[in-house]
Amino acid sequence: MFTQTTTLLSQMVTTGVVPGMEWALIHGETVIKHVEGKAAVVPQDEPLRPGMLYDVASLTKVVGTTTVLLHLMEVGQLDVDQPVVTYLPEFFDSRVTVRHLLTHTAAISGYIPHRDQLTGPQLINALMGLHIGARFGQQVRYTDLGLIFAGLVVEAVTGMPVQEAITRLVLRPLGMRHSTFTPKNPAECVPTAVMPDGTVLRGVVHDPKARQLQRRCGSAGLFTTLDDLVTFCQWLMADDPQHPVVNSALIDRLFADWTPNGMLGRSFGWDLRYTPTGRRCLHHTGYTGPMLLIDKQAHDALILLTNRVHPRQDNHAFIDRRAEVVQVYLAEKESVS
Repeated sequence: MFTQTTTLLSQMVTTGVVPGMEWALIHGETVIKHVEGKAAVVPQDEPLRPGMLYDVASLTKVVGTTTVLLHLMEVGQLDVDQPVVTYLPEFFDSRVTVRHLLTHTAAISGYIPHRDQLTGPQLINALMGLHIGARFGQQVRYTDLGLIFAGLVVEAVTGMPVQEAITRLVLRPLGMRHSTFTPKNPAECVPTAVMPDGTVLRGVVHDPKARQLQRRCGSAGLFTTLDDLVTFCQWLMADDPQHPVVNSALIDRLFADWTPNGMLGRSFGWDLRYTPTGRRCLHHTGYTGPMLLIDKQAHDALILLTNRVHPRQDNHAFIDRRAEVVQVYLAEKESVS
């Protein structure tokens, strides 16, 4: 089952594109999991072990922040078409809605000098000095900024920093018991980049904005395992009428275009991919190498976890290989009964 897809995945390890990877394929009630390669090559080789925690970077956006926002919509505490200033009075443009933030159509522009050297409060203050550029509401331009502001909206609505809200409202209710924003044991984490001074990031979030903003960052910061992501995908695809956190009818609406004109090809938080027969699938990636691809109608999902920025961050070969995997998987699964 899915032999072309799994062959391509293994080739990423055997040809040295990534040191190691874990993946899972969900097909109906069947879950196939695989672990291959190394967790680290610096400072020395270390085998990859099942159950290790990965810094999943921008998967935080969809597993965490987007899901919390959907929950707040369901309980009537959030309207995605209200201006952001409704929730954040200090926000810099009254035209921008939560929908713009989550579909990457807000056209947030501007330059923050020495951004990575700022403290968390300094960074938030600087972000409030940005502006809206050209093609507002008319073009998708993927950026972390929308989900950072969305995280601040979550904080304003719930009274909790966004990462605490994700933990309380998503991770715990779904039984994602290994997922955390504060790993206690670095040895249980897959390392990411080697920094210029030779330090290997391990158990410390890779994204500098997440290190600055800490619990207030809605765009990155989550550490999770393959098993917990299987749990998340199974929850998202389930049609249980008692569906926890977010009802299944609202999740069904994710498989549609949520951009302001309904024609730009993004859902709420998620990207969209299409099978050869035109069925919409939810898709998202992270800078450090993870990916989720979910077809609820067919009850299929592909979960990929890698340490693609270890030891070097300029791993462009991985991006091309991952795109090939997506296309092959979408085509192959149409023929899997």
